[in-house]
Amino acid sequence: QVQLVESGGGLVQAGGSLRLSCVGSGLSFSSYAMAWFRQAPGKEREFVAVISRSGGRAAALPDSVKGRFTISRDNAKNTVYLQMNSLKPEDTAVYYCAADVVYGMDGEQYDYWGQGTQVTVSS
Repeated sequence: QVQLVESGGGLVQAGGSLRLSCVGSGLSFSSYAMAWFRQAPGKEREFVAVISRSGGRAAALPDSVKGRFTISRDNAKNTVYLQMNSLKPEDTAVYYCAADVVYGMDGEQYDYWGQGTQVTVSS
């Protein structure tokens, strides 16, 4: 049974930082591209970042997070990270990690999802 478990969310002031982690089990972790998505109340799910199986290719979109968020992974620990710096109130959302064998930015393609972790940024 595949499980993705996120952690690291919480309440932070604007300008602060958080690092989210997502640990995978029940899958050959290094065979999967890993991505982060987020969903704010009343809004659609939004792609945040993706990293390739080896970690050699990574992308962070949209422009609202570029330069502030960084995705990385440690295949030896079956873990993907999202480092979030210079946080803004508009970053408030539930953040989800997802896994798929294909590298991509479309949430519809992802086979496996975590339960999400709440990030709240106060102004």
